[in-house]
Amino acid sequence: MDGMEQRTYWLDTMLKIGGPVLEALAARRLKELLPTEFHSDRSQFAHLEAFARLACGMAPWLELEGLEGEEEQLRARYAGLMLEAIDAAVDPQSPDYMEFKTEGQPLVDAAFLAHALVRAPKAVTARLSERVRGHLILALKETRRTAPSGSNWLLFSAMVEAALYMLGDPDYDRMRVGYAVHMFMDWYKGDGVYGDGKDFHWDYYNSFVIQPMLVDILALFEQETEQYALLKPLVMDRAQRYASVLERSIAPDGTYPFLGRSIVYRFGAFQLLSQAALQHFLEDTLPPAQVRCALTAVIRRIMEYPGTLDENGWLRPGIYGYQPELAESYINTGSLYLCAAVFLPLGLPPADPFWSGEDMKWTALSIADGENVMRDHALE
Repeated sequence: MDGMEQRTYWLDTMLKIGGPVLEALAARRLKELLPTEFHSDRSQFAHLEAFARLACGMAPWLELEGLEGEEEQLRARYAGLMLEAIDAAVDPQSPDYMEFKTEGQPLVDAAFLAHALVRAPKAVTARLSERVRGHLILALKETRRTAPSGSNWLLFSAMVEAALYMLGDPDYDRMRVGYAVHMFMDWYKGDGVYGDGKDFHWDYYNSFVIQPMLVDILALFEQETEQYALLKPLVMDRAQRYASVLERSIAPDGTYPFLGRSIVYRFGAFQLLSQAALQHFLEDTLPPAQVRCALTAVIRRIMEYPGTLDENGWLRPGIYGYQPELAESYINTGSLYLCAAVFLPLGLPPADPFWSGEDMKWTALSIADGENVMRDHALE
């Protein structure tokens, strides 16, 4: 497949995964239709998890301007569905009104929904009616009852406050934002990686949560606080480096190391690499088309394996098909939709080099074919 064919494949795959969620929620039937038998003790959180995590990955595409033809018709339709879905999720009278009040898990997924608002300020955030905006602000503030631990959860609190700031709420808490940012500056471990708290964890949480949220929070607030503007170049250098590490982890056959927690989030493990492509901060030695081909290999390897989706199109736990033993106890069907974070580059226009560049071998494939490739350099 060339770049345009790959774009079509990415878009079809994103909508194949996300369509059932948004269609059901816009019709206020997600609680009726989403399967919740898997780890049913977590079922009360499943609906917000599915919706928020999908929205986080889909948002840049909804925000994209200048599309034409069928893709623009699809984008406009799904942008409308997203607005209806938010209304259904935060309206107290809706049968799909979601769980924001319980301490713990709702903070996590309120943050992913908040990240979607940050990523789609025009297509989503600015188009919310005053009624929905008010309901959404109240829902987000419900999560403040959770006191985050010294871990990536600090960024969940910070991202919720970022969304409140974008929604025009003067009561957003700058201290929650600042505390998260400065703690992670202290938790940096080197070579592009932060600790999840004071300790290093060998998993994908630098890509699932830490670096994508940290990068976007600093970008949002750098005009508000001079200290954030000074920190931003350092944070971007680290994110750039970690994006290259992620690309080098993709094997010639599209597999990658299955390390640490939450591996059933599948290709969501590459969110930071996708964000680097979207926001044009890949290292100069890493061409965008090379990243496209690497990520396409990962997506195809997973999606073409039987059993990834059930007969009604809902995700099932596993990496390659149905592998429920791989899921930790905190994971339910809704949790799996963080895989949508890989689709961030759909927020780039078709003419962008990410899509228009000629197909390229990614690093591991070049090495496996016996080619010389440029060695990366240690982070200064």
